[in-house]
Amino acid sequence: MKINIYYGGRGLIDDPTLFVINKMQAVLEELHVNVERYNLCELKNTITTLPQTLKTADGVILATTVEWYGIGGYMQSFLDACWLYADKEKLSKIYMCPIVMATTYGEREGKLNLANAWEILGGLPCSGICGYIEDVELLEKEDYIRLIEKKAENMYRTINQKVSSLPASNQAVKQKVNITKNADLTPQESEQLSKYAADDAYVQKQKEDISELASMFRDMMGIGDKDDTSEFIKEFEQAFHADAGTDASYIFNIEGKKLPLYILVEGPEVKCVYKEAPKADVEISISREKLESIIKGNMTFQRAFMAGEVKMKGDFKALRSLDTLFVFA
Repeated sequence: MKINIYYGGRGLIDDPTLFVINKMQAVLEELHVNVERYNLCELKNTITTLPQTLKTADGVILATTVEWYGIGGYMQSFLDACWLYADKEKLSKIYMCPIVMATTYGEREGKLNLANAWEILGGLPCSGICGYIEDVELLEKEDYIRLIEKKAENMYRTINQKVSSLPASNQAVKQKVNITKNADLTPQESEQLSKYAADDAYVQKQKEDISELASMFRDMMGIGDKDDTSEFIKEFEQAFHADAGTDASYIFNIEGKKLPLYILVEGPEVKCVYKEAPKADVEISISREKLESIIKGNMTFQRAFMAGEVKMKGDFKALRSLDTLFVFA
């Protein structure tokens, strides 16, 4: 028999959940159970690959700590990965014991959430443990230790005897209202996909390839270089309001453009050209749609920046001057 323990807390020394799973692990190992533990806080960059570890498990313990609200992000990410990548046929034969210790309100809700999530995934339930623990030393009472050991023994019996459970309503609801789009992948393909999703280098390479393909298709459709030397220049020149005391330079990195738009303001004169410029007082990254909205007068650069829709860096004094130098009606 093999049981996997997935710990979703932060790994703090005084975490009561660690005390509980240590005791349960000791009891299970005395019963000659092969126990393997996965600390999600240490495996956060590879959580999407962890559903593969369920393939050889007969049972799992999902253990987490409620420190302020809910079961925490690490455990939620693991459950999300199980929904996306786990072999559901294999998972339907795995028993799960939820353990939720809380240092604040919410241990019962956390235990119920884990149980519901596992049943919706198709897994089998085991009786779990939950409790509100102010100080981990409280768990060292003989009565509490005996209770924890009994839970471990009950889990062992449940798995060993393959105890059946009555159908749950959340399974019926899932079958009727499940609107998650399936990719019609085999378990092996889902497993491979989970490896790719956890590979940062692979994901980055895919993003670069997509960007390169998008640029290539823009060129094929005639949206490429021919617009780079004229688009938006006339609008900026017409909207320019000279300020004799202002000298500033701007670089606009416009989404979809190969070259940035460089604008140089020298008193009463303005120069707009698409070219590579080594530096400017202000560098702006903006989408084509947002720039068009500003040019139509629906938005200002300042408002777009405050809303987080435009990224800017450089001299903020020159940035504030942008809306007075270029007034779009």
